[in-house]
Amino acid sequence: MAPHFDHPGEQAASDPIRLLEIRQTPLSIDEVFTAVGDDATGGTTLFVGTVRNHDSGADVDALGYSCHPTAEAEMRRVAERVVAKYPVRALAAVHRVGDLSVGDLAVIVAVSCPHRGEAFEACRMLIDDLKHEVPIWKHQTFSDGTEEWVGAC
Repeated sequence: MAPHFDHPGEQAASDPIRLLEIRQTPLSIDEVFTAVGDDATGGTTLFVGTVRNHDSGADVDALGYSCHPTAEAEMRRVAERVVAKYPVRALAAVHRVGDLSVGDLAVIVAVSCPHRGEAFEACRMLIDDLKHEVPIWKHQTFSDGTEEWVGAC
C-alpha cells in the first residue's frame, strides 16, 4: 500500500515564492538559502551559476548580462509553473545583470520541498526554464578580441 501523507508539511505552501529578483548588485548564497528555509522541508536544493573563464573552447575575458523589462515577470511565470508542478514549500531565484568578472555569481536558484527528490526535480526545472525562457542576454568578450551575444541567460 502506498504511503498517504496527511501532514500539512507534505503539501505545497500557500505562498512559496519567497524571493525573485534581477539585480545589478552582487548575489548572496546565504540570502537565497535563508529565503527558502522552512521547518517542513526535508530537502533543499540550491544551484549557483558562476562566470567561467572559457566558453566553446575560447578564453573569456569579460562578460555582461542585460535583460528585457519583462524579465522579472517572466521569472515569476516560470516560478509559478514550478510550484504548480511540485509540492514546493519555498522557492527563490536571483539573477545578476551588468558587468561581471570570472568567478562572480550570475544566478542562484533554490527550492525547498518535503523530500529531496522533489527538491532536486523542482530546482532543475526552475534553472532550466529560467535559462530558456527569461529574456536575459549574455555578452561575452573573448581573449582574441572577438565577442558574442548569447540569448536567454
